[in-house]
Amino acid sequence: MTYVPITSCLAAILALMMVALSFQVSLRRRQLALSHGDGGDQVLRRRIRAHGNFIEYSPLAAIVILLVELAGTNPATVWALGGALVGARVVHALGMLYTKGPALRAAAMVVQHLAFLFGAALLIAPLF
Repeated sequence: MTYVPITSCLAAILALMMVALSFQVSLRRRQLALSHGDGGDQVLRRRIRAHGNFIEYSPLAAIVILLVELAGTNPATVWALGGALVGARVVHALGMLYTKGPALRAAAMVVQHLAFLFGAALLIAPLF
C-alpha cells in the first residue's frame, strides 16, 4: 500500500472541519428543538448551507489532492494545491457563518475553482 502523507493530512483536516460544521448544525437544532428542517431560523439555515456546501466540494477536493499526489507531483505543489483547497473551504465556512455579505465566500470560491482547475490540469497534462 502506498502511503500518501499530504493527502492524509489534508483529509484529516477536512474530516475535523466536517465534524465542526455538523456540530454547529446539531447544536442549533437542539437549541430550537428541531429534528429536521430549519424552522425558518436564519442562523440554522446558514449553518445547514455552510455544512452542505462543505460536503458538496470537499470530497472532490480530497480526490484531486490524492490523485495529484499519487501521480508523483512535486510535494510542494501538492501542499500548495491542498492548502488552497482547504483554505478556501475554511474561508467559505467562516464567510457563510459569520458575515452577511458574499465577498468572503466569493473570494473563497474563486480560489477553490482555480485550485480545481490547476489540479485538473496537473492530472490531464501527462495524457498529451
